[in-house]
Amino acid sequence: METHISCLFPELLAMIFSYLDVRDKGRAAQVCAAWRDAAYHKSVWRGTEAKLHLRRANPSLFPSLQARGIRKVQILSLRRSLSYVIQGLPNIESLNLSGCYNLTDNGLGHAFVQEIGSLRTLNLSLCKQVTDSSLGRIAQYLKGLQVLELGGCTNITNTGLLLIAWGLHGLKSLNLRSCRHVSDVGIGHLAGMTRSAAEGCLSLEQLTLQDCQKLTDLALKHISRGLQGLRVLNLSFCGGISDAGLLHLSHMGGLRSLNLRSCDNISDTGIMHLAMGSLRLSGLDVSFCDKVGDQSLAYIAQGLYGLKSLSLCSCHISDDGINRMVRQMHGLRTLNIGQCVRITDKGLELIAEHLSQLTGIDLYGCTRITKKGLERITQLPCLKVLNLGLWQMTESEKVR
Repeated sequence: METHISCLFPELLAMIFSYLDVRDKGRAAQVCAAWRDAAYHKSVWRGTEAKLHLRRANPSLFPSLQARGIRKVQILSLRRSLSYVIQGLPNIESLNLSGCYNLTDNGLGHAFVQEIGSLRTLNLSLCKQVTDSSLGRIAQYLKGLQVLELGGCTNITNTGLLLIAWGLHGLKSLNLRSCRHVSDVGIGHLAGMTRSAAEGCLSLEQLTLQDCQKLTDLALKHISRGLQGLRVLNLSFCGGISDAGLLHLSHMGGLRSLNLRSCDNISDTGIMHLAMGSLRLSGLDVSFCDKVGDQSLAYIAQGLYGLKSLSLCSCHISDDGINRMVRQMHGLRTLNIGQCVRITDKGLELIAEHLSQLTGIDLYGCTRITKKGLERITQLPCLKVLNLGLWQMTESEKVR
């Protein structure tokens, strides 16, 4: 005797519905009363982020979200007061306001008027009208915050970072991409170098400083002294840092991922500093560092042989550098050498011979490689992605 789906217990229906995407969950709820009740069970919506356009009043919106246990919200467009959201979801865990260009300090000020202990993640990326004033509010009322995204908030200054360092001691991830006014002083605040004013955000594990053009090697000194728990550091496009700054970072034993992409003053000497220190990096990106060459690969093989991911796009490396590196890098999973125009089939032969665990390789713009080299690379047993530029060769398309 066959059992129809309508005979399933609500708990089983809820378990099934939990695997659906958000749109299909909503459709399932419209089938019948039994499905609606099962689809509104909190287990179905656990971890779901509601994406909302706040354009006009909708009295049933937030009671509906609360009934389903939804505590993560992304605001796609904001034409109502932000306080409408905060009041409607008093136990909110994550608030994404990325790209809400009309959000102002005044709007945030009206929303954050008392402590919101549940909020852990706040994304204000590209909210260009937000200034240090809002960071003061955040530091005062969102003391449980763990993730703060401020990428593209170009009016943030060192004063704002002082406020963050004063109030957000549990912060684990901070994104300051393209915050053009941030300098070494602000990083000093975060690292607790000005303890008379603030203890700092010493719990930080991830820090993004991409395109912060005022930073110098002093900022890296502050980071190495105060942010010992840091695991991920993004310094891409920071033209003011040099090899000397990497000497400071070389002593950060907890650091696992370092992005130096397009840091024009980084050379083989800086890579030597990293390799000779106590780092245990699993990911390193030095793409578009024009002063990085074959000697860097020799240093990497000596001291950074635990890397899982290495990006060297547009660096001045050759088959000789590949030869000096691959014999010590058996654990490498991802290798990006796009636009390394001196690499030939000989380099690909060396890669195929020694990097048997490779799952992805970028060869875009490597103009001296031929079908012969590609045939050898595609024989790698774990290879899943081969990027040659305008198209990607996946596992099912490998050249045999």
